[in-house]
Amino acid sequence: MQITAAMVKELRERTGAGMMECKKALQEAGGDMEAAIELMRKSGQAKADKKAGRVAAEGVIAVAAGEGGVALVEVNSETDFVAKEADFQAFAQKVAERVLAAAPADLEALLALPLDDGGPSVEEARRELVARLGENITVRRFVRVAAAPGRVLAHYLHGSPVRRIGVVVELEGGDEALARDLAMHIAASRPQYRDVEDIPAEVLDKEREILRAQAEASGKPPEIVEKMVEGRLRKHLAEITLVGQPFVKDPDTTVGKLLQQAGAKVARFERLEVGEGIERRSESFADEVMAQVKGA
Repeated sequence: MQITAAMVKELRERTGAGMMECKKALQEAGGDMEAAIELMRKSGQAKADKKAGRVAAEGVIAVAAGEGGVALVEVNSETDFVAKEADFQAFAQKVAERVLAAAPADLEALLALPLDDGGPSVEEARRELVARLGENITVRRFVRVAAAPGRVLAHYLHGSPVRRIGVVVELEGGDEALARDLAMHIAASRPQYRDVEDIPAEVLDKEREILRAQAEASGKPPEIVEKMVEGRLRKHLAEITLVGQPFVKDPDTTVGKLLQQAGAKVARFERLEVGEGIERRSESFADEVMAQVKGA
C-alpha cells in the first residue's frame, strides 16, 4: 500500500512522533493507522512522544559557513535553560553543518540524514536528546545560501549566551564588511522584503485598501484622500523594505543609498528568529500545577 503524505501527517498529529518514524511505522503496518500506532508504542518511542505535544518556542539559531555557502538552522526547546545546555547547542551546530554539507531538499530529508558520518540520523539523535534532557526538542526550519561566483556572503548571529537571531546576506558587488553591516541591520530592523518589487501585488492592494478606509473616515475630498493614501503607503513601504529603511549605523542614510554609494545590490537575505510565529501558551503557575494534579 502506498504511504501518502496525508497518512504520515495524521500519524504524526496523533502520536507526536517524527516524520521518518511515522512513515516507517506505516510501512511496517501496511498502511494500517491503528497498527502503526501500536507498533510505535511497542518500540519504546513513547518516552519522547509524551513530550512532543509541549510547545517548544525557545532554542537557538546555529550557523555553519564554508566554501559551499552559509546555513542557518532553528532548533527549539521548551525552556531557555535547556537552550543553554552544551549538548543542545552542540546538536544544533551539527545539524547546521549537515545542512551546509548535504543541502537537503526539505526538513524530512534533513531529519533522515546521518548527524555524523556513520552515526544515527538527525531524527534519532534528536529523540535521544529529548530523552536525556527531558524536554521537547524540535528541528524547526533551515535555510541554505550557496556560494556563487562574484557574490559576497556574510552572516551575523545575535544573542548571548543563546543566539536567538541569525541572518545571512548575499551581495552583488560590495565587500564582506558591507554585507556583515547589512546582516546586523537586518537582525535589528526586521525588514520583510528586499524592495518594493518583491512585495506581492495582493499585499500592496490590501494595504492600500486599509489606508483608503482610514483616509475616507477623515471626511476629506476624494482628491485629498488619494494623496493621503499614497503618502502613507510610501511611508509604510519604506518601513518594511530593506532598501527603504534608515541604516542603523547612520539613520540619515537609507540602506538603498548606502548600497548605491558602494555600487552594490542585495541579491538575497534570510533572517531566522527563535520562536517566530509559534503560539505560546500563557498559563499561570497555579493553573499549571492544577493541571498536573488533575492529570495525576
